Amino acid sequence: MISATSNQDKNQLRTYHRINSAVFLKTKEKYGGLSNMSGGFPLVVNDIKIRTSEALYQACRFPHIPDIQRLIIEQKSPMTAKMKGKPYRQNSRPDWDAVRVKIMRWCLRVKLAQNWDAFSKLLMETTDLPIVEQSRRDDFWGAKLVDKDTLIGTNALGRLLMELREQVKDDPSKFLHVDPLPIPNFLLYGHQIEVIGNTGVIGGVGSEQPLLPGIEAS
Repeated sequence: MISATSNQDKNQLRTYHRINSAVFLKTKEKYGGLSNMSGGFPLVVNDIKIRTSEALYQACRFPHIPDIQRLIIEQKSPMTAKMKGKPYRQNSRPDWDAVRVKIMRWCLRVKLAQNWDAFSKLLMETTDLPIVEQSRRDDFWGAKLVDKDTLIGTNALGRLLMELREQVKDDPSKFLHVDPLPIPNFLLYGHQIEVIGNTGVIGGVGSEQPLLPGIEAS
């Protein structure tokens, strides 16, 4: 018997053709800067320097354990940051599965706001192509190759990036600052995460959004 959850997950799957998509896998390849593993897009949250959006996302798993957040953020490599948190994942915030997409959306907004010129340019270089993270194992955040030309997966990261791209086209002023998420215990090193500024200019961001809104057809 197939559960309702399994049906929902299946309904989120998308099929992409490499020739008609902006696909990224390795950070040094074309579009590689879209990856959370990409360097060159430093972040500052609550005056704390964070090397990559991957480290920020992984740290957000553990708002109740500042020492693990520090361990993750102190790593020089984004992959090491991810791996350092892995042994503690059973202690992730209890609502992690419910909020992880919202947190990823917020991390991408921070990456864009604090690296506007380079990251917005990269997003625009994808034109109107579907953005796809190719993954060898993860078909939730990315999509897996099923043959040399076809990828299948939920591609949640790619779809969030497409959403971000459309918002940049529609109204760049939305990213002049990024508000903290309206979720419980949105903390870094024991302190509430503050508004993220973009060179100190005041603007608006918009309200919390549901899971993968407006990209069901992507």
